Amino acid sequence: MNSINQQQPEDNYKDLGGPEAIAKIKELVGSAKSCFFLTNIKTGLPVSIRPMSVQTVDEEGNLWFLSANDSHKDGEIAKDPMVHLLFQGSAHSDFLNIYGIAEVSQDKQKIKELWEPLLKVWFTEGESDPRISVIKVEPTQGYYWDNKHGNAIAFVKMIAGAAIGQTLDDSIEGKITI
Repeated sequence: MNSINQQQPEDNYKDLGGPEAIAKIKELVGSAKSCFFLTNIKTGLPVSIRPMSVQTVDEEGNLWFLSANDSHKDGEIAKDPMVHLLFQGSAHSDFLNIYGIAEVSQDKQKIKELWEPLLKVWFTEGESDPRISVIKVEPTQGYYWDNKHGNAIAFVKMIAGAAIGQTLDDSIEGKITI
């Protein structure tokens, strides 16, 4: 537990597991909508990072992306399936750090399920574009930082705490285990 949490009058740490962890992942991914997707995290090479949009989070907590099968990312996943995803939903909350195992496929049914018209910017032949691949990330571990009562209450608590010289932070954080 870090020192700021020790100064607080309320508990600001809660690990999440099972359905509660999946619900928190869905909530924070929904707030952020996109992430930094890191590959080459265990190869000893410099890490590769790029922004990616999550198409959906399923009922098991898996994160689904559409990608280009000729991208460096797909090739890097083939060599090392361990990935790291970093989300930020706002300036002060909705942070999520996920490690997982990625799998690339050409599952046409999943492509159809995940397809959105805006994706035609990258896949000019539409959902039948032969370059589209599907990336499934199965989380292995994670950590979150959020607030308990929304940004407005968190802001009021920060102002009140500053006025009285006491830590009144509305934050909550903890490990995520699925």
